[in-house]
Amino acid sequence: MTDKDKEMSFLDHLEVFRWHLIRAAIAILFFTIIAFIYKDIVFDVILLGPKRTDFLTYRILCEISQFLGLGDALCLRNSPFSLMNISMSGQFSTHITTSIFAGFIIAFPYVLWEIWRFISPALHSNENSMAKGVVFFSSILFLIGILFGYYVISPLSINFLGSYQVSSSVANQINLSSFVSTVTTVTFANGIIFELPILVYFLTKIGLLTPDFMRVYRKHSMVVILILSAIITPPDITSQVLVSLPLIVLYEFSIKISERVIKNQENI
Repeated sequence: MTDKDKEMSFLDHLEVFRWHLIRAAIAILFFTIIAFIYKDIVFDVILLGPKRTDFLTYRILCEISQFLGLGDALCLRNSPFSLMNISMSGQFSTHITTSIFAGFIIAFPYVLWEIWRFISPALHSNENSMAKGVVFFSSILFLIGILFGYYVISPLSINFLGSYQVSSSVANQINLSSFVSTVTTVTFANGIIFELPILVYFLTKIGLLTPDFMRVYRKHSMVVILILSAIITPPDITSQVLVSLPLIVLYEFSIKISERVIKNQENI
C-alpha cells in the first residue's frame, strides 16, 4: 500500500470505487447496445439455438446413440414445443432484458478487472503477487460455466420441461419470456457456480476457510451440491448428475487451492 493510499479518507476511497463502478457500468452499457443491435445473432443463433434440432448438443447425442448401437434413441427429430408471445410488449421487453443480460456476461471480465483494480492497492506486495491472474482465472472459470450451462444443462432443461405433459390433450406452447428466462438463468447460474475455486481462495486468505474444514465436511458438501443441482436443473436424474459431477471436481480442486494458500502464508 502506498503512502497516498494510506492518506486517503473513507470518502476518497468511496469516490475511487464510484469511478470503478461507473467504468464497469459503461462497459456493460456498451455491450448491451451491441447485443441490442445484433438481435438476430443473440436470439436466432444463441438463445433459440437449443430449440433447433440441429443444435450441437443434439447432434453429438445422436452420434453417440448411433455409435452405441441405440439407433435414434438419443436423437431429437422434432422440437417438443412451440414458442409464443402473449403480451403486447413481450417481445420488446424480452429484447431489452436479454440485451442487458448479454452485456453483463460479455463485460464480466472487465467488471472483475475494475473491482480488482480497486482492491489490489490495499494488498501487501506479497499478497498482490500471489493473487496475480485472479481476473484471468475468474473469467476462464466463468466462461467454462457459461458454456457448460448453455450446451449441456439448458438443452436438457428446456427439452424435459418443454416436452413434459400431464395429459396428451394439453399442448405445450411456451411463452417467449419463460423460454428465454430458463436459458439465461440456467446458463448464468452455472457461470457463477464455477467461480467456487475463486471464492475458496479468498475465504482461505482471510482465514474463514481451511482445507481441513473442507475435508471434514466433504460429505455434507456433497449433499449441498446435490440440492443445488436439483434447484438449477429439471427434476430428472441425468441433469442432476451432469451438474453434480463438475461441482464435485471443482470442490476437490478448491481444496487443493486452499492448501496452496495456507502453504504460501506459512512460508511468508
